[in-house]
Amino acid sequence: MCGTVVSLDNKERLVAVHGDREDPQSLGFICSKGANAPEAHNHEGRILHPLKKMPDGSFVQISMVQALSEIGEKLAAIYHRDGPDAIAAYRGSGCFFSSICLSLLPEWMAALGTPKLYSTLTIDQSAKVIAPGRIGYWPPGPQNFQDSDVCLLIGSNPLVSIANLDMRNPLKRLKDAKARGMKLIVIDPRRTETAQFADIFLQPLPGTDGFILAAMVRLIIDEGLYDRDFCSQHVGDLAELRQAVKPFTPEQVATIADVPAELIVEAARTFAGEGKRGSVRTGTGPDMGAYSNLAEHLAETLNIICGRLIREGEAIPNSGFLMGRGPRPAQVIPAPRTWEQGPKSRIGGYGLIAGEMVTGMLAEEILEPGPGQIRFLLNHGGNPAQAIPNQRKVTKALESLELMVTIDPHMTPSARLSDYILPPKLQYERADFPIYIFEPNLSPVPYTRYTPAVARPAEGADVCDEWYVLWALAKALGKPLTYMGQPLDMTVPPTEEQLMRMMTVNAPASFDDIAAEPLGFFLGGEPQYALPADPATAGKFSLMPADVQGEIADLWQERDLLVARGDYPLRLASRRNRHRFNSMGFTQPRIRKLMPYNPAFMNPDDMAALAIENGQSIRISSENGSIQAIAEADEAVRPGVVSMSHGFGDLPDGLGKESGDNSGDDGVCINQLTTTDRQRQTINAMPRMTGIPVAVAPL
Repeated sequence: MCGTVVSLDNKERLVAVHGDREDPQSLGFICSKGANAPEAHNHEGRILHPLKKMPDGSFVQISMVQALSEIGEKLAAIYHRDGPDAIAAYRGSGCFFSSICLSLLPEWMAALGTPKLYSTLTIDQSAKVIAPGRIGYWPPGPQNFQDSDVCLLIGSNPLVSIANLDMRNPLKRLKDAKARGMKLIVIDPRRTETAQFADIFLQPLPGTDGFILAAMVRLIIDEGLYDRDFCSQHVGDLAELRQAVKPFTPEQVATIADVPAELIVEAARTFAGEGKRGSVRTGTGPDMGAYSNLAEHLAETLNIICGRLIREGEAIPNSGFLMGRGPRPAQVIPAPRTWEQGPKSRIGGYGLIAGEMVTGMLAEEILEPGPGQIRFLLNHGGNPAQAIPNQRKVTKALESLELMVTIDPHMTPSARLSDYILPPKLQYERADFPIYIFEPNLSPVPYTRYTPAVARPAEGADVCDEWYVLWALAKALGKPLTYMGQPLDMTVPPTEEQLMRMMTVNAPASFDDIAAEPLGFFLGGEPQYALPADPATAGKFSLMPADVQGEIADLWQERDLLVARGDYPLRLASRRNRHRFNSMGFTQPRIRKLMPYNPAFMNPDDMAALAIENGQSIRISSENGSIQAIAEADEAVRPGVVSMSHGFGDLPDGLGKESGDNSGDDGVCINQLTTTDRQRQTINAMPRMTGIPVAVAPL
């Protein structure tokens, strides 16, 4: 995503990576993870040959040819015995670094006739799919950050996560926006790096975002600060919305969320108002908490009633490049609720979310006997044994698979549970485009960039392109494979360039023209504009459908339970860290030195009350389990909260090091405190992954 300048040694191995000051997008910026690419490519822990698990649990090195042959034979046996529903795939963070494989994997699944594609999407921020699915879509999209008067961030820290403001050098872009007068409102239980730039900062208890948003919606409607003209044209149930949020007064919500009522009022009045531009942007905070679908729904509701959408005749900042540029009329596409049609999960009856099965039910789909039980899992760049809540159950499920194949350059906990580990080429060893699904976030103008392979894997390495694994396994099953809707030759594998040319089939420029621009291809000429609405197809936003009415009523009824102290008086909140992308990077020495474990950050007052010293071992318990962690004082964390990063730790005891023992290597997996058995969202089975009630005791 960021322009880089690389240095190679005489063996064409990566030596150094620096931000490219000449790059017109990133302006010399590079995140710490990107700067550490040489170590990612070259460190001793990188897997450079396929590994096969032996009966005693050890791994032996085999060739890629042998590995794919054996996997193909075993996969075919499962497929022909149990049918396509026994086949599943899971894509994690690593998959999102390969644009070809990211888009080829769904077509591979379709070729096999199985809908069982899982990913981190449905245990991360799938509420962002549910909300427009229930509300409706506005094709031109929300107003652009680059010309915003105000920005409201909820549970998001873009200066660390990079996402949600402007991915091209986010600190500089935020400072530029502040310099031109943009007001920043931040709602977060921690005074984050981003919150330090806030004009208004609310520091509530985790899990209370929905209450605050409902109070803001109520105040904006009551004070007439909403966009009346826009709502009269495009909202069909404003009266129902007004009635639903009636109990959520700023004063009542202030007591629940433990924030001053006047700050809720100030935030609402600052965000709303005639002539203002700017939107609400949410992160993992609201989208991983209790009532996550409702919280995201209310955030989008705030954008809609304030009219913070691109209107007819306005320029659309980036309507896509590789993904194509279709017409964008300024009208509502009625709520599609796509999960109500098509395949459903065998357990729970959950529909597809953005074309995927819900990961919150993956363990059950593996463990539950009967027709359609998953027996084979292709894990592409994921670490489900760490990432999915209810770690013990997930680990048991992965162990029970007949065949698990992991594509990964590192020996992750999930890789250790696999029967085969296939090492891929890394980003500087292959050509690529930026991931097309992120295009609108990468640039405010239509843009893409071809990056050729510049480095070689270590001498003697036996690695392959990730997409080749899919092609080879499809061939082994005798299944024809397509890419971007175009058939592939199943006798001779395609070249990387052939696949990348196929990726440009919907682009407004040819592959050759794109590849000829070393700093990226910017589409010139007139921008795309939002078209007039088509009266025959225009609908209205549905802000308060029946299921959302039920959820907001339940939220109000459970207000005391959600903030009750009881046996678990503190709340565990998730947080990102700048050194790792989820669990990626944990094997790299430099990253392990910078952050060898995930501390339990606590407010010093809470630590004093519990007689906990800085650096002391503590026991963190929830109703789902307990872990051992190391306490670290952090005044940025509000009282009543324990703040920890995910993506750390090992397998549960009996399968790795002792549960919660982070005295040495890689911290502790907080998903021993979470569950997938209850507290799930109704549409997407999203588990509760932040705002978890916990108790803390010194050890």
